[in-house]
Amino acid sequence: MPRYEFRCRECAQTFEVDRPMSRSGDPAECPDGHADTVRLLSTVAVGGRAPAPSGGCCGGGCCGGR
Repeated sequence: MPRYEFRCRECAQTFEVDRPMSRSGDPAECPDGHADTVRLLSTVAVGGRAPAPSGGCCGGGCCGGR
């Protein structure tokens, strides 16, 4: 289930709520009971390794080894 991050405008506390995507836009109440909250944009980090690109500027192309 997706997790959404919110921030309370009254006490500035940030908190997370697990809920289905169909309810992603629903308001969330702060753990301290405040109703004036806003959903924050979150970034997703995906682990893994990719090989370094070859060529390109300073990767073996345009700098000429300077």
